Amino acid sequence: MSAPVVLGIESSCDETGVGIVRAGELLAHVVASSMDEHARFGGVVPEIAARAHLESFGPVVRRALDQAGLRLGRIDAVAVTTGPGLSGALQVGLAGAKSLAYSAGVPLYGVHHLAGHVAADTLEHGPLPEPCVVLIVSGGHTSLLLVRDLVREPILHLGDTLDDAAGECFDKVARILGLPYPGGPAVDRAAREGDPRAVAFPRPLTRPGDDPYAFSFSGLKTAAARWAEGCRQRGEEPPVADGAASLQEAVADVLTRKALAACRAHDVQTLIVVGGVAANSRVRTLAEERCAAAGIELRVPPLTLCTDNGAMIAAVGDLLVRSGAEPAPLEVSVDPSAPLEYAALTPLARPAAHAA
Repeated sequence: MSAPVVLGIESSCDETGVGIVRAGELLAHVVASSMDEHARFGGVVPEIAARAHLESFGPVVRRALDQAGLRLGRIDAVAVTTGPGLSGALQVGLAGAKSLAYSAGVPLYGVHHLAGHVAADTLEHGPLPEPCVVLIVSGGHTSLLLVRDLVREPILHLGDTLDDAAGECFDKVARILGLPYPGGPAVDRAAREGDPRAVAFPRPLTRPGDDPYAFSFSGLKTAAARWAEGCRQRGEEPPVADGAASLQEAVADVLTRKALAACRAHDVQTLIVVGGVAANSRVRTLAEERCAAAGIELRVPPLTLCTDNGAMIAAVGDLLVRSGAEPAPLEVSVDPSAPLEYAALTPLARPAAHAA
C-alpha cells in the first residue's frame, strides 16, 4: 500500500501557501504572496490579506496539484493552519480546506502554525533528532523549544519573547532607517555594506541573573531609534549600512548565544533554526560558526521553506497521519492567538450567543 498523500494549506498572514507531501517527501510547493499590496502601508493589513487569500486559494491549489502531477481524488488528507495568525486570513484557509476535504472525502487535520515551521526542516534533512532544540524566529514569534516527538508529545517552551519578536524589531528599525517593508530582508541587504561594530547596540537579557532563554527586542529597537535621532539632531543622516549591520549583529548574537546555551544545558546535540528570520544571512552564519565551535549539529531549512508556506503544514499533516492521530472534528475553528503546546490544533467553534 502506497504512503498517504497530504495537501497542506497555510493562510495565517500574507502568504497563501499550498504544499503536498508524501512520507516526508515534498511533491509540490506553491506560494502566492500579497506582500506588495501591504508594502505601501508599512505592514500587513488584515482585510487586504483575507481578500488576497480568497483570490489566490483556487489557483494556488490547482498549481500545486499540477506540480505534483495529481488530481484532487489522489489526495489522502488535508492539513490546514488553524492558528495563530490573522483571524480573517485563517478563516479563509480553513473554509477552503474544509471544502477540499469534503470534496475529496478525506480527513482534515488542524495544525499549529509554529509547529509547521519546525516540521519544515524535515523536508530537507529528514526526521527530527529526539530531542532537539528549536529556535523559532519570525515576524511575530521568537521562541526556544525543546522538541522530542513533534506530533506525539507536548512541546516544551524554554523561553519566549517578552515583547517585540526579532522580526518585529527588524521591521520597526527598518522604518526608522528609511528602508522598505518588509524590514528583515531590507536590513539584511543594507548590512552587507556596513560595519557590524560601528554602533554599540545592547544585547538584551544577556546579563548575569537575566532569564537565560527569554528574549526582548523592544529595548534594542528603542536604542536604534535613539541612535538615529541623535544623528539627525547633529544634522547628519544616520549611516544606514552601519546601523543595519550593527542591529543585525546584535540580534544574531542574542539569538545564537541563547540557543547554544539551551543546547548545552539540556545536553542536546542538534540545533534547528526555523522561521522567516532564519533566512537572515548573519543569523545563519553566526549560528554555523558557534555550532561548529561547540560541536553541535546545525539544521536550517532552505530559504524557500523558512518563510510561511503550505509545505510545512503538509509536513505536519503527513506526520500526524502516519502517527495515527485523530482528524479534526467537523466543527473545528480557528484560534488566532493559540499558544504552541502540541503540533495538532483543533479548536472548536464557540456557539453563537443568543439575543435576550
